[in-house]
Amino acid sequence: MKRMQDRVVVVTGAARGIGAAIARRCAEEGARVAVWDLRQEDAEAMAKALQLSYGVETHGCAVDVASSAAVNAAAQAVLARFGRIDGLVNNAGIVADAQLKKMTEEQWDRVIGINLKGVYNCTRAFVDTFLAQQSGSIVNISSVVGVYGNFGQTNYAAAKAGVIGMAKSWAKELGRKNIRANAVCPGFIETPILGDMPKEVLDGLVNEVPMKRMGQPEEIAASVAFLLSDDASYVNGAVLEVSGGLTI
Repeated sequence: MKRMQDRVVVVTGAARGIGAAIARRCAEEGARVAVWDLRQEDAEAMAKALQLSYGVETHGCAVDVASSAAVNAAAQAVLARFGRIDGLVNNAGIVADAQLKKMTEEQWDRVIGINLKGVYNCTRAFVDTFLAQQSGSIVNISSVVGVYGNFGQTNYAAAKAGVIGMAKSWAKELGRKNIRANAVCPGFIETPILGDMPKEVLDGLVNEVPMKRMGQPEEIAASVAFLLSDDASYVNGAVLEVSGGLTI
């Protein structure tokens, strides 16, 4: 039996990068996957690919996680389609980097709206169902930046620290109802978001990692799959760094 056989998992920002790897791993583990992304065609394409590759039931939906109305509508569609939710992976996020003295209010609001408020919106939309079931697993994708900060990322660091605080709060609030909440903090992961960085900058980043390489999206997905599964049945309120030892 696969670890997530027939369970229902919602993954936000699931059409590319880390989110896509998480969606694929959940499908490989037997889960029925709701793929949420900003563009309908991207969400549907990923959902179809998962169905073809793993034979699981999927649902693709365009969702702006910063909009509570859009999230609530998408959540109702998931519940109407599948009848339940077993796992929620809050992965959707953006960057809009600038030093504090140059950061605009628009840059701040965009990142906080998606990376922080979006996590609240998505979890709030499903919490009543989790409580009614008295089961569920919530995984917030944070970052090592949320723990240690980073030059030029005031908005991103604030949001990623915030989702750690959310996970810990939910672990305390919901744990007695058999609902677990945890956070995963990736380090430098090889995704398209790094595509515009000069090679010498990337090489410098890699040199800071004790393992002397960037991580792969699939390595984050493996950690998330563990936290969603019954193998992590007593893991609640944890902050798991997956960074190759970057922060030691």
